[in-house]
Amino acid sequence: MRKLVVIGSINMDVVSNVNQFPQPGETIHSSGTSFFPGGKGANQAVAAASAGADCAMLGAVGLDPFGDTLIASLEDRQVRVKSVLSKEGTSGIAMITVNKEGENYIVLSEGANGRLTEEDVASEVNWDGVYAVLLQNEIPWQTTRYVIHSASKAGVRVWLNPAPARSIPEEVFPLLDTLIVNETEAGVVSSLRVDDAASAEMAADWIIAKGTSSVIITLGEQGCFYGNARGERVAVPAYRVKPVDTTAAGDTFIGAYAAACTDGMETEEALKFATAAAALTVTRPGAQSSIPTKDEILAFMDK
Repeated sequence: MRKLVVIGSINMDVVSNVNQFPQPGETIHSSGTSFFPGGKGANQAVAAASAGADCAMLGAVGLDPFGDTLIASLEDRQVRVKSVLSKEGTSGIAMITVNKEGENYIVLSEGANGRLTEEDVASEVNWDGVYAVLLQNEIPWQTTRYVIHSASKAGVRVWLNPAPARSIPEEVFPLLDTLIVNETEAGVVSSLRVDDAASAEMAADWIIAKGTSSVIITLGEQGCFYGNARGERVAVPAYRVKPVDTTAAGDTFIGAYAAACTDGMETEEALKFATAAAALTVTRPGAQSSIPTKDEILAFMDK
């Protein structure tokens, strides 16, 4: 099987459940607080490995009680962790509030993620035999930028999920094989309003014109849109489910799509597979704990 490398964030998610979000200055009671291993990088690595990919993680945790737990969570889901580094200070922490509709607010403290350097990548990564690298925006941009240039030079596909949203330098677009964004991120990258398939196609066309080979824009309940430089355009509808917690839905979609592509699945089938994985995730609480296995995804699709 072709190898996938995920380079990105590893966090402990501290999740509080509320009936409704507080107003500014208001104190409300939570119905409970839970601790879930998360972080966009780790979530996507777990989603990819759970969906069948041979996946390695490069990231950093702190020398705090969360560090060993976060590494163990990755190992438990068959992610290779040799390049997960321990650094002075705290691990990344995400404070997440989830309301009764399953929507969430997230406050992120980057911790050790902010101390992952170009030198760490240079010493830990060997691109030989790697099919693709998957990146996000929860480690320093200079480190991500270094990975993009290094992987592209080595002929490794670069899949970037610029989340949290930020603009992308002009010289980076041609180095990306696939840019994967939601509506908000697509809007930030393209400066266009994106809220449906038609506007998603316009944003995808804008990004492709900058030199990126292919673009995926996820649209929540409206499914997702795919476009590439060869003129192929695909829209995939979402599955209808009752959401419990949307925390890791986007990460699950991305990891499952990466696994499907790494396994050689055709684009449209990979998008359907990823959409089903995300649908299953929102029916379960937590981040990594909510991510389905390949067998669960296929069984859900068969229904």
